[in-house]
Amino acid sequence: MDRRLIFLLTVAQRRVQRLVATQSPKGVTATQAGLLFVLGRRDGVLLGEAGAALDLGMPGISGLVERTVEAGLIEKRADPDDGRAWRLWLTPPGRRALARAKAGAAELNARLMEGFTDVEIDIVARWLASVQKKFPKGENE
Repeated sequence: MDRRLIFLLTVAQRRVQRLVATQSPKGVTATQAGLLFVLGRRDGVLLGEAGAALDLGMPGISGLVERTVEAGLIEKRADPDDGRAWRLWLTPPGRRALARAKAGAAELNARLMEGFTDVEIDIVARWLASVQKKFPKGENE
């Protein structure tokens, strides 16, 4: 068995990203779909909270939000309690794109798990989560 984990992880990530890019709902990038997933769990989230949920810094989330607003998928509104803060809300087209993205993600997740037991998938998920803990955001940036 090939145990070159860095190589295997990198190749797997590239292949999944390519597949996701070709299967994303029309006019929605994979990164935008990620933002829609965040808002689908909690509409009206603060811009910084959305960035944290997606592991993006402020420049990255700001650009993503602007592109997603321009695409008509979300709205950005000033926080009523803090005029310096922004909250993000799904638009009706954003909700429709989210539904399509959810269906695509469910299909892809099923394909990724095909041929593996629940126990094996739990181990893979635990290993991937451990990578985030071992190499926290901000380390060596």
